[in-house]
Amino acid sequence: MLSVIFRSTLPKYWRLQGPGQFALRAMSSSSSSSSGASSPFTSLVVTRPTESITHVELHRPEKRNAMNKAFWSEMVECFNEIAVDPDCRAVVVSGAGKMFTAGIDLMDMASNIMQPEGDDAARISWNVRRIISKYQETFSVIEKCPKPVVVAVHGACIGGGVDLITACDIRLCTQDAWFQVKEVDIGLAADVGTLQRLPKVIGSRSLVNELALTARKMYADEAKSSGLVSRVFPDKEAMMSAALDMAGEMAARSPVAVQGTKINLIYSRDHSVSESLDYIATWNMSMLQTQDVMKSAQASMEKKSPKTIAFSKL
Repeated sequence: MLSVIFRSTLPKYWRLQGPGQFALRAMSSSSSSSSGASSPFTSLVVTRPTESITHVELHRPEKRNAMNKAFWSEMVECFNEIAVDPDCRAVVVSGAGKMFTAGIDLMDMASNIMQPEGDDAARISWNVRRIISKYQETFSVIEKCPKPVVVAVHGACIGGGVDLITACDIRLCTQDAWFQVKEVDIGLAADVGTLQRLPKVIGSRSLVNELALTARKMYADEAKSSGLVSRVFPDKEAMMSAALDMAGEMAARSPVAVQGTKINLIYSRDHSVSESLDYIATWNMSMLQTQDVMKSAQASMEKKSPKTIAFSKL
């Protein structure tokens, strides 16, 4: 279980220090990505802008946040901890530096991808499949996390970046953002989520096919009109402010309601209407017995904001 150490005399900002622990440190929100404070991760910086919101920042700015070997395991560790952290109720993901991410760090990953172990075709193929499955979990873990995840994209979002953002629940971007399904340019079919999730995100199958088969860039206005992102902001500062506000709105609601809503939205995406109706009926036959329903109804009748309700941790 994740624990938080409080000091009332310091700003409430947390950094993930190790498995199961958040430790408080003094910093302003504007300096979170530039601090040299220690972190258990080498590719991520994890902070707490408020007690109930976790900010996960891709943090290899000198390498354009390219996804190296450490990244693929650190994202899994990070989101597995977030998933069971009762203090966290919403997550914001962003990138440090000049862009969101340049995608896979080919130089760092070449040995894994190009030189798999095995002494015949079957064993080499078996190990390649195992490696791909491991990489798929890096983004699937975001989708499996019951906490809603808002991703904030600025600058370029290339290759693996598209895999990442399509696993998130809400996507925001800056006016200078652009997106590219890059894999066909490097001789492979995208295999860690884009080809499976992007068609669920964008309504036009033709547009998805065009992006995936030509590797052309999609800019912010088209990303919004197609449904890839829901909002576009003039700059990163405005976007991050909105992302944290949005996370705060979700964190203020009943965690039973919010996390149940996310789980059922994903279920309904992958199942028929009748199956999804049956699933939510089974889900709510127990979840409706929460005290959160009465607390929320009472606040509504009294015309009070959900932010005034003290919901128990989940």
